[in-house]
Amino acid sequence: MRNFEYEAPVTLESAIQQIAAGNGSVRALAGGTDLIDHIRTGRLKPDLVVDLKKIPELNVLELSADGLRLGASVSCARIYGDEEICRDYSALTDSCNIIGGIQVQNRASVGGNLCNSGPAADSIPALIALNAICVISGPNGTRKVAVADFCTAPSKNVLESGEILTELVMPARPANSGSHYLRFIPRNEMDIAVVGVGASVTLDESGEKFLSARIGVGAVAPTPLFAEKAGELLAGLPVNEESINKAAEAAQAIATPIDDMRGTIEFRKHVTGVLTKRALQVSIERARQQK
Repeated sequence: MRNFEYEAPVTLESAIQQIAAGNGSVRALAGGTDLIDHIRTGRLKPDLVVDLKKIPELNVLELSADGLRLGASVSCARIYGDEEICRDYSALTDSCNIIGGIQVQNRASVGGNLCNSGPAADSIPALIALNAICVISGPNGTRKVAVADFCTAPSKNVLESGEILTELVMPARPANSGSHYLRFIPRNEMDIAVVGVGASVTLDESGEKFLSARIGVGAVAPTPLFAEKAGELLAGLPVNEESINKAAEAAQAIATPIDDMRGTIEFRKHVTGVLTKRALQVSIERARQQK
């Protein structure tokens, strides 16, 4: 592995200064499960790694009437270890439960998974479904960007020089709502999604009509996608197979996958439809249980 300097600041201001001063030769570490591998294999060659794990603002995990605040360095295990978060933000905890094994989940963070910006990242479709917003801090202040707009290309995102993703905020879950994330992998040993789908629905009081829905899909395009039309067309429709099929077809329509060793274009588009249906069905079940 290439040698590099290591710093672990305890304030956000100090971290921003160190990253900004590096002029592109610095990498932020919010778990390190991807970063260290990238450095080991030579894909990244930073002069300095700034560990963000000791900064209080990046370790907040707060569920309130306003919604969920999730610090960028909070580990996956800490998230799915909270029963209330599991109940209200199921798609998020579903994804946290399958990002690597238990050892990885004790280090890996959703913030790091998002900033790694891989097309097949498990947490991103779930965050899109839950309408998560990124809070970004840098030398010029703080700004907010929807997770759906965060990734711009494989391993690229909207973060500018010196900026840090500090936290993710998700709105409070309405009554009669449920969410789910699931993925397809070819075998248990291969821990990268061939297709991943996150869904969130809100039903009326009877549980028989969609009030709203959001769907995120991963691994079928250069970046995770917000299947906006698929969610919008469900609003006002009855909860039945015909409605779910329409949403699945709309999600398939935006998928632009590639052929590779893990699946063909045709297969991935087909699986996108299948997983969208299943993610919606589980979300509906969970929404009805919230009554």
